[in-house]
Amino acid sequence: MRIGPYQLNNPLILAPMAGVTDLPFRQLCKQLGAGMAVSEMVSSNSLLWGSKKTERRASHEGEIEPKSVQIAGADPQMMAEAARHNVDKGAQIIDINMGCPAKKVCNVMAGSALLQDEPLVERIVKAVVDAVDVPVSLKIRTGWDSEHRNAPLIARIAEEAGIQALAIHGRTRADQYNGEAEYDTIAEVKSRVGIPVIANGDISTPQKAEYVLRHTGADAVMIGRAAQGRPWIFGEIDHYLQTGELLPEPSAETIRDILIGHLKNLYAFYGEHTGVRVARKHISWYSKGQSHGAAFRQAVNRVDSVEQQLDMIYEFFERLINREELAA
Repeated sequence: MRIGPYQLNNPLILAPMAGVTDLPFRQLCKQLGAGMAVSEMVSSNSLLWGSKKTERRASHEGEIEPKSVQIAGADPQMMAEAARHNVDKGAQIIDINMGCPAKKVCNVMAGSALLQDEPLVERIVKAVVDAVDVPVSLKIRTGWDSEHRNAPLIARIAEEAGIQALAIHGRTRADQYNGEAEYDTIAEVKSRVGIPVIANGDISTPQKAEYVLRHTGADAVMIGRAAQGRPWIFGEIDHYLQTGELLPEPSAETIRDILIGHLKNLYAFYGEHTGVRVARKHISWYSKGQSHGAAFRQAVNRVDSVEQQLDMIYEFFERLINREELAA
């Protein structure tokens, strides 16, 4: 899998997720086996660029290459300017968001709302491609709704405009995240274009990743929600694709060590006040499915210092580790 000059180590990509794919999480997923990770969505509105939030979203200090930044908006010139701004800040790949189904994004005709206006899609992708000398990728859905699955047409427009990779979520905007992703449209797109195609949607196990790659003919898969609290999923999938064997589930001790390392990077990145609050959702994801996880989440969400948060995590996992040893 190649995007412009960047050869990825494997065909596994972390999807951009607002409030999730910050620098600490992208780094962690790359260290645990992701071939690439895409940043949180950065607005094309230049009035927001100076904000602390946007500065953090565009931060790539020490990040494993390639550094991919996703931009969102509906005005071609503003999107072109946003692309230039982020390249100046260190982005090596610019990704255009035409896949987000959120109302606040679609209401300003950005994200997947753009799929309704094919001429505007063309103007935006051309403006962004012409604005920068780094590869530009595009993320879309299969269409606006089931009556308007226009991903094949959008893909052709994108390829002709110079887009160098296309990620497709196997749902329409109307589907949001409901029902099951369908991969036939992705397979159709792959058969019609020459650029790399990345399949996205409901890929939560190594077996599913292998099936989607085979069924669609896609060059890579993109994993979003399944990586929340399971950043090691990339290593599991990579191992399975190479050997056909499933790795054993990580031990409670391994999960604890990954979580603690992740949290320490969050605290360093955000500072204590924000870091503790950002950490809460990750702690919830990591502890999901663990014995007495619900009671632990209720308790840990009430504390607001690094020391208290870490103490409670060590205590919770100590109990899990002791139980594992007893079971063995």
